[in-house]
Amino acid sequence: MEATTNRRISSTWILILTSLGFFMSMMDSMIVTTASTAIRTDFHISVNTLQWALNAYNITIGAVLLVGVSLGERIGRRKIYNIGIFVFTLGSVFCALSSNITVLIIARVIEGIGASVMTPMSMAILTHALPTSERGKALGIWSGIGGLALIVGPSLGGLIVAKLAWQWIFWINVPIGIAAIYLSERILPESIGNSDKIGLVDSLLIIFASAGIIWSLSEMTAANSKVISVLVGILSLALGICFIARQRNESKPMIPLKYFRSKAFTGGNVATFLLYAAMYGVVFFLPQFLQVVGRADSLTAGLEILPWTGTLVVVAPFAGKTVDKFGEKLIATLGLVLQGIGYLLLSILVTEQSLYLIMIIPLALAGVGLSMAGPALQKSVLGAVDPESIGKASGIYNVFRLMGGAVGTTISVIVFYGFGNTIDINSFANGFRAAMMCAGLMSLSGILFSF
Repeated sequence: MEATTNRRISSTWILILTSLGFFMSMMDSMIVTTASTAIRTDFHISVNTLQWALNAYNITIGAVLLVGVSLGERIGRRKIYNIGIFVFTLGSVFCALSSNITVLIIARVIEGIGASVMTPMSMAILTHALPTSERGKALGIWSGIGGLALIVGPSLGGLIVAKLAWQWIFWINVPIGIAAIYLSERILPESIGNSDKIGLVDSLLIIFASAGIIWSLSEMTAANSKVISVLVGILSLALGICFIARQRNESKPMIPLKYFRSKAFTGGNVATFLLYAAMYGVVFFLPQFLQVVGRADSLTAGLEILPWTGTLVVVAPFAGKTVDKFGEKLIATLGLVLQGIGYLLLSILVTEQSLYLIMIIPLALAGVGLSMAGPALQKSVLGAVDPESIGKASGIYNVFRLMGGAVGTTISVIVFYGFGNTIDINSFANGFRAAMMCAGLMSLSGILFSF
């Protein structure tokens, strides 16, 4: 009895501390959203430029993540997890001290380097430490605690901007980061996966290919750089093809292509890409819409997002249990459908004169869908590989998740400018509705790969 109790206490602490890393990395994406209007006004920049305050972070995570995962598998997951938190915390200090958008983007890259290992290592530590029968429930709780960032982030960001200044959204990471490192070093178990050698050429190829593709997409909206963006895009695709060719011929690849022979692994990752592509497009524009068109202040906008974000904490833990009971495919598909319907309803119902109340049900539907699909797709991907490959599988999963977020944000900006602009409220509303329609279609397209 005592041994069982101690094991439960240990499992609880492992769940809390691994969830904290996910929480911090998600918080830093979300807390920027309600501060985006203040940052755009303070630095006198366009929406196209503003997206890099979010994309620089996500692109860096997606581009560097597999290198960090390989280091964790080789020298220790806990060690790399704590190093990641330290670099992330340092980057937060630089963000808070930024005097212009260029410095902020560079600081966000530093944050992204640290965050690149926080989520996959936390997932790998948690999954490795728990028996298979408990993983679905634990991943659901892990998602729910990470989902707290979706609640706390926008609301806290709005409060900080309203009462202090947007720079303080980064200062709050410092005490959390210090506490996380101290407790993780004392409590979390150390574990390693394979001891594959980390290839410098492969690492550089995936970093430049990933970053280049997203940059070229984002620059498509700039009239004076379309030729350059196309050329960079073609070059980046070529680098990506070279990376895949090298992985095919290596005995111990960074991304084992054999994983993708599994329908559950491939479909789960592609569906994850589309799930978060849809979500991040909404994350980027919804707070701006509430402030520009709805004339809400930053704090009010953060609170008005709660019907969407609040469902994550309520639904995600139960979604994890239902995944264990009914299977990943059904829950993931239902989640993608609900999220897509929610965003499509926003695109249809919302106008520049409509009341905020009309948005509550669509936002709640989308939040429930995300809460269901997230844990289901995680378990699908991680369950498709052997236990020794969990670290790499979680790394690949998070690359798809974050690259989906970066691509989704960029496509939403392109669609926004295709149907609207920031000149007046009517134009902004038109662009917002188009972006919501795009997000809804991306989410619904994910069902082609989830079932």
